[in-house]
Amino acid sequence: MIIVDYLKKSFFVAIWFMFLTFPIMVIRVDSIEGIVEWRWQNMLLVGIGSFILSLVGRYIRIKQEKAARSVQKGRVQQLKSSLLIDPKMYLPGLALISLLVLVFPFLFSVYQTNIMTTALMYIVLGLGLNIVVGLAGLLDLGYVAFYAVGAYCYALLNHHFGLSFWLALPLGALLGALFGIVLGFPVLRLRGDYLAIVTLGFGEIIRLVLENWNEFSFGPSGIANIDRPNFFGIDMSLNESIIALYYMMVCLVLFSIFMVNRLQSSRIGRAWIALREDEIACQAMGIDKTKTKLTAFALGATWAGMVGVIFAAKTTFVNPASFTFLESAIILSIVVLGGMGSIVGVVVGALVLILLPEYLRAFSDYRMLLFGAIMVIMMVFRPQGIIGNVRKSYLFQEKKG
Repeated sequence: MIIVDYLKKSFFVAIWFMFLTFPIMVIRVDSIEGIVEWRWQNMLLVGIGSFILSLVGRYIRIKQEKAARSVQKGRVQQLKSSLLIDPKMYLPGLALISLLVLVFPFLFSVYQTNIMTTALMYIVLGLGLNIVVGLAGLLDLGYVAFYAVGAYCYALLNHHFGLSFWLALPLGALLGALFGIVLGFPVLRLRGDYLAIVTLGFGEIIRLVLENWNEFSFGPSGIANIDRPNFFGIDMSLNESIIALYYMMVCLVLFSIFMVNRLQSSRIGRAWIALREDEIACQAMGIDKTKTKLTAFALGATWAGMVGVIFAAKTTFVNPASFTFLESAIILSIVVLGGMGSIVGVVVGALVLILLPEYLRAFSDYRMLLFGAIMVIMMVFRPQGIIGNVRKSYLFQEKKG
């Protein structure tokens, strides 16, 4: 009876998705020939796919409920993600991934290496925003502003003063942190939707200033001929520079993971989590709410500033069109899709959202449709993200005797 009920619910889910995608997937109008083409096979594929995904989602939910019920008799178990990976496979899997990362530029083309470098940049951006949104619970829709600050910091200093990449990298991080504090002060009393609106406005202010202040930022024309990173004074070709930048991003991702993990386990990290769970209770326990929020904004913006410098060096050109609200939405989607507060989840979310559109160019007409469908499915069946953060539990036992 339960199986029949699940089949029935999955059938209605499939009907609903077929209805939603009908105008896009089925109807095709040829305006030149004046012909309307009905692609019923697409509707059938959508129905079958959504039906199967619905069943898989319900199966995963049943497994999670059984795992939750298994926690009993005072023993606390950390629930693993629905990927159900055997812990014995962690070390071999990690070794295999490390080997693949090291030899990636030699196995694939420079184009593929360039795409992977972009994905690594978004991993670092996601880890930075994860501090603000995932740990501190502060919804920031203007995160791209700090990204733009770092990029223009290097672009302007290199253009006017010939400053090298390695000197601009810490300056971009510091400038990003400074702007994070500047944003943090006006929004100390705001929460939820109001905070989101103010941060969105801050991001748009930065973009509009860069677009209209021609004397400072060269306006919509942007800044070109930015120097690429110089590694140990060696003159490198374009391909060699892309490969070197890839390895630099790998090092930065590892450094970011280490730092965010340490911050998460530190006193300030626990204060962020307390602030996210209940701001009033957090303040009642003696935690300085002002300091905690400003630290979250500053540290989150630091990573965005660094990646902004790397972005300017990678593309050798920046203009305000690269820092629209869509960039903030993509970075936020990475955090939400991967799992708020989860480092591994952010890494997986960035790889999924950045690499899949590149490798599914055959479906370029439906990429945004697939993106929206993935987000809807995740929010319905896996609201905690692909790899949700495991809440830490502490068990206190009285010492006998």
